[in-house]
Order: sequence, then structure tokens, then C-alpha cells
Amino acid sequence: MAATQSYDRGRAPAQPMRLTPKQVETIEKVLGYATLIAVACLLVLPLYWMLATALKTPEQTFALPPEWVPNPMAWDNFVRVFEEVPFGRFILNTVILVALNIVGELFAVTLVAYGFARLRFPGRSILFLLMLSTLMIPYHVTLVPRFILFSRLGWVNTYLPLFVPAFTGSSFLIFMVRQYMMSIPFDLDEAAYIDGASRLQVFWHVILPLSRPALVLVVVFTFVGVWNDFLQPLIYLNDPNLFTISLGLSFFQDVRDTNWNLLMAGSLMASIPPLLLFFFAQRQLIGGIAIEGLKG
Repeated sequence: MAATQSYDRGRAPAQPMRLTPKQVETIEKVLGYATLIAVACLLVLPLYWMLATALKTPEQTFALPPEWVPNPMAWDNFVRVFEEVPFGRFILNTVILVALNIVGELFAVTLVAYGFARLRFPGRSILFLLMLSTLMIPYHVTLVPRFILFSRLGWVNTYLPLFVPAFTGSSFLIFMVRQYMMSIPFDLDEAAYIDGASRLQVFWHVILPLSRPALVLVVVFTFVGVWNDFLQPLIYLNDPNLFTISLGLSFFQDVRDTNWNLLMAGSLMASIPPLLLFFFAQRQLIGGIAIEGLKG
């Protein structure tokens, strides 16, 4: 017994296992990817449920326990959406408004941003601060005055209130494009002036091509904002033939409140264009946002 105790006292205590730096880095990567996958699954889950509901029959929609994978899949729901309501008309109306708003924003935003960024005139800083101050005014504060104005102009139940304000420019977009244009060296302007170019030629041939990432942001923000807008069409449009997609889906829900599968099918089709836009413009979009954050 004494020999055993003396042997235990003489044995060195066990050393804790230490991880090498490479093993620590591997574990951190695994945990990081696992977290990203878990968050991605949470974000994708509502989209998957919308897709699954779009492929269900009315009986499967409210089945308990819920069916995560419809069987059989009702692919004809996407066709029935166009039969139940004028969904094609809603899409066309929205595309027209999106195009008009993009043209208006690009026209107004680029001109105003160019003036604030490249021109020197008295009161420029004061006017720029006044423009920025409008960002602090909530949209709902001006909602009633705007409606009264457009109502007296006879624009209610037309598309005019939904695209004419775009030709005055968005304060946020003007600020964003102005910050980008200020990062362009002024030497380019001076070189163009020496070659005999006018201010309009410098704006069109020098500044706009170099501002393409910022202009892509303008297009994306305008597209998504108009495509998903529900409040303004609800206020100004009364004729169902003028409804946009967002308002049309609400109208569809009112008249077919039990066909949630068809509503989900329409919502899924309505979400495809913004997803495609982000997919094809993601390189310019991410690059433009990164440059805005660094330069602005």
C-alpha cells in the first residue's frame, strides 16, 4: 500500500490537451459555417413554406399536422391565379410604374447630385442641408397634404401621383449619388474642359459612366420600392384595372379569402422579379454599397 501511494505521488499530473492553432482555426470555421447555415435555413423557411403552400390543394393547406411536402403537387395553381383575377394586368401595371419611376429617378437624381457634387454656386451648402432635412420628415406626415394636392389636380385614380414625384428625385438617392460623384477626381472635369467639352458633355460622357455603381443602386432601390409598394396604390387607385401587384394580391385575398394556396402562388410569382434583379446585379450592388461606405 505504501509503495503504491509513493508511486502515485511521484507520477506527474495529466496535462490538459492543447489544440494547435490550425485546429482552433478549423473549429472556428466549422462553427461559423454552421451558424451561417442555421441562419440561412431560418430565412429560407418562410419562402419554402410559401412555395409549399402554392403547390397545395385547399384541403392540404389547413391539414394538421401540416404537410411540408405537398403530395400530389398542384402545379395548376399558378395557372389558376391568372384565371381567378387579372394577374397579368397587375404585372403589366407594375412594370409600367417601375419603368416610369426608374426613368424619373435617374433623370432627377443624376442632375441634382451632379450640381451638388461638381458645381460651385452661392448657397449650395444651405440647399444641400435643406434637402437632407427632408429625410427627417416621416412620409406619413405629408401623406394627407399630398393626397389633397393630387385630388385637387384631378390625379386620383390615375398613375400620375405614383410616378410624377420621381421626376423631382429622392433625397436619399441624391445624397448617395452626390457622395459617389464627389469621389471622382476633379482633374477629369478640367481635362474635359480643356478639350472643349461643355458642362453637359462632361456630365454625360465623363461623370455618368464613372458613376455606374451608384446608378445601379438607384435602379435597384427604385425597382424594389415601387414593385413592393402597397400604401400609395391603395390610396390613389380605385379602379381594379389599374391595380399593381401588391394591391392586386390584397384584392385577390378579399374576393378569394379561402384560396390561400392561390394567394401564395401569386405572391411567389410576384417575388421572382426582385430576386432575379438582385441575382444579376449583386456584383454591382455590393461593390456600389462598399464604395459608398468607403468614399462617403
